[in-house]
Amino acid sequence: QVQLVESGGGLVQAGGSLRLSCAASGRTFSSYGAGWFRQAPGKEREFVAAISWAGGTIIYADSVKGRFTISRDVAKNTVYLQMNSLKPEDTAVYYCAGDRHGSATRTESEYEYWGQGTQVTVSS
Repeated sequence: QVQLVESGGGLVQAGGSLRLSCAASGRTFSSYGAGWFRQAPGKEREFVAAISWAGGTIIYADSVKGRFTISRDVAKNTVYLQMNSLKPEDTAVYYCAGDRHGSATRTESEYEYWGQGTQVTVSS
C-alpha cells in the first residue's frame, strides 16, 4: 500500500506561483509513475501532468504546458508540481496519484493510489 499526502495549496493572485508536494509513505514510491489531476467546482476531474518512475517520460495537459513543471525527488519519496503564471481557471482541488506500473499516463483509471487533495485558489 502507498499513502499519498498533498500539500502546498493555497490562495494566490493571478500571475503568481505555488509549488505542490506529494509525499508518499508505505512502499517505496520510486518505482511508481505519478500524476497530478485537478477538479474544479462543478467539473469532472482532469489530467494535469504525469511523470514516469525514472523521470524519463513527462507529459502535460495543453492547458498547463509551459507554466507547470512536474518533478520528483526519489530520496524524499516526493513528487512536486511547480505552478507558475497561475490563472483563475487553475482554481481547483489538486490530487496526486500513483501508478504501480511505473508509467506516465493521462488515464485516471490507471492510477491505483490517490491523495486527499489540496485546494488551489487563484484570484483575479
